[in-house]
Amino acid sequence: MKSFEDLFIELSKKAAERDAGSGTVNALVAGKHAIGKKIVEEAAEVWMASEYEGHEKTAEEISQLIYHIQVMMLACNLSLKDVYKYL
Repeated sequence: MKSFEDLFIELSKKAAERDAGSGTVNALVAGKHAIGKKIVEEAAEVWMASEYEGHEKTAEEISQLIYHIQVMMLACNLSLKDVYKYL
């Protein structure tokens, strides 16, 4: 099981290595607009899962939303500390 911090470290490494086969790298190359669209899509899926699909599906959708949020953090050159100061 990964923590929020573990995932961010993993994605940061993928972004730094720029492996062309990485979905994370492809998302970063697509840019903030494309990443933002995925965040909106995933947020809607979280909502719908929470209303109609139960605990497990909601947890899965939230994990996907967290992933895309972290990709946006990387695209915006934000660190965990940058975000945590607002929690």
